Amino acid sequence: MGSNDEDPTVQLGDVHGSAFSIGGSNHTNTVHHGGTGAGAPGAEELLEAVRELRAALVRLPRGADRSALDAELDEVAGDLEDADAIRPGMLTRLRGALERWAPLVESVSAATALGQLLTTLGG
Repeated sequence: MGSNDEDPTVQLGDVHGSAFSIGGSNHTNTVHHGGTGAGAPGAEELLEAVRELRAALVRLPRGADRSALDAELDEVAGDLEDADAIRPGMLTRLRGALERWAPLVESVSAATALGQLLTTLGG
């Protein structure tokens, strides 16, 4: 970043069977996933990751950004609760939320785990 006027951005690239990190402000969280031979994660795994992030956010100060992220995660969780498959656009939506609120979630390891899962799912 060149100046304090710039908004921080996060780019989430492809990670295959190794690691994914979100970091900034001297905080880096890395989640390593080894290949278990299992199939690609599905709606149930994504729902669990969304719920874990939602639970982790409770420890953060309440504000407009957190309220907006809470609402978006609640809506996604509701969409996933009885879903057999992940609907088109949901991965892009979640990735956008993580990127948009990166400064809020940069120190939350559950956000890193959700980001890695999104990468695994191709979103």
